[in-house]
Amino acid sequence: MLPAFIGARLTLHLFGQFLTCVTFLIGEVVANVSRHLSPLCDPTHLLHRILVLLFMCFLGFGSYFCYDNPAALQTQVIQDMSLNTASFMQLYSWYSWPNVFLCFLGGSLLDRVFGIRLGTIIFSLFVLVGQVGTTQGHNHVCGLFSIGGESLAVAQNTYAVNWFKGKELNLVFGLQLSMARLGSTVNMNVIGWVYGRIQAMLGSAGHTTLGVTLMIAASTCLFSLICALILGFLDRRAERILHKEQGRTGEVIKLTDVKDFPFSLWLIFIICVAYYVAIFPFIGLGQDFFIEKFAFTTVQARAINSIVYIISAPASPLLGFVVDRTGRNVLWVMLAVATTLLSHMMLAVLCVCQCLLGLSYSLLACALWPMVAFVVPEHQLGTAYGFMQSIQNLGLALMSMAAGSILDLRGYLFLEVFFIACLCLALLAVVLLYLPYSRVSITSVLRGRAEPVGLSASQI
Repeated sequence: MLPAFIGARLTLHLFGQFLTCVTFLIGEVVANVSRHLSPLCDPTHLLHRILVLLFMCFLGFGSYFCYDNPAALQTQVIQDMSLNTASFMQLYSWYSWPNVFLCFLGGSLLDRVFGIRLGTIIFSLFVLVGQVGTTQGHNHVCGLFSIGGESLAVAQNTYAVNWFKGKELNLVFGLQLSMARLGSTVNMNVIGWVYGRIQAMLGSAGHTTLGVTLMIAASTCLFSLICALILGFLDRRAERILHKEQGRTGEVIKLTDVKDFPFSLWLIFIICVAYYVAIFPFIGLGQDFFIEKFAFTTVQARAINSIVYIISAPASPLLGFVVDRTGRNVLWVMLAVATTLLSHMMLAVLCVCQCLLGLSYSLLACALWPMVAFVVPEHQLGTAYGFMQSIQNLGLALMSMAAGSILDLRGYLFLEVFFIACLCLALLAVVLLYLPYSRVSITSVLRGRAEPVGLSASQI
């Protein structure tokens, strides 16, 4: 027995030494590979990561570009499809409805089923198929477009966290948001011109002209799919060279956490819904509003309607930097909501109004979404953000249809009153969030007693 035992120990010792040597050799190979690679091809070099960032930012370009097709072609869509305003706004509702229920699943599918690389390619394909199907009049496939678009945003964030760390990450998130706004801006100012050129070639407006225009817009989704393929290749290559694991979203969804959400988080949800319903439906209906109220040409109205996105593209990373440096997110959110309310109340001063709207929209996005991490524990973040996206999509779906119906029945004056009322609700929620009362949890409110939870909202 003793010789056998000694032999086994010796074998294990030799095997351990062998593994140590192999590990050392692999490390040396990786180091040599990194030393011999050019900076553009070395996954550890900043230049290569900037190249990856470029493809990362263009991942969502196609979905954001095509999302604003109805707003940029409002007059043409209503005329060519014989729609009233309520039916027109349902185009936006069809985007939101699937994500009321499915926004919880995007991160889980990327983590547990597809993986980040394959999942990004699949969701990019969803966006492309959804857009192409819509050009053929199959509006029910718009759900594929929306599911793919929302999940691509999750994939973008996952890639960003996997490739960039620390202070770089804030800048990367700001650049991704800027690219999203750039896609919307380009759409607002280009797709109408494309429609005009197609109309001149075909000799008339109508379903065919609209379909060809939207098919050309779908090429941006194809471009994003190509970026997803290239990004997947670069990420797989980096994983092979650096021997690192594939990135994960880190989302943990537990619906049972909802009952433990603090009251301050529910106020954040209210702000999110009440604010964004005064932004996106307004932009969706903005072109005809500026034509009817101010007698602008279609080109002028489209350009003015895009000012919000033009301002937001460069302002988002800059304002994000300011919010990071100064803190006090609640005060920044309060300023953003109040400025947006002022913008809606002074629509007569058009350019100033749209510029203020663009700045306040960017400021709120930078200050509101990070606040969730201040009021809930880390293990509830996935559920909190999923629930926030779900409520936002539900609010946009319902309020988009409501805005269209109000415009059909009562006109633009009542529509603006509706938007102002929503912003007043958001402002009230911000004020309540700032008060010490916001420190109580929702379960404590229901039980009639107050219990401190985490940070005071006035300290956020």
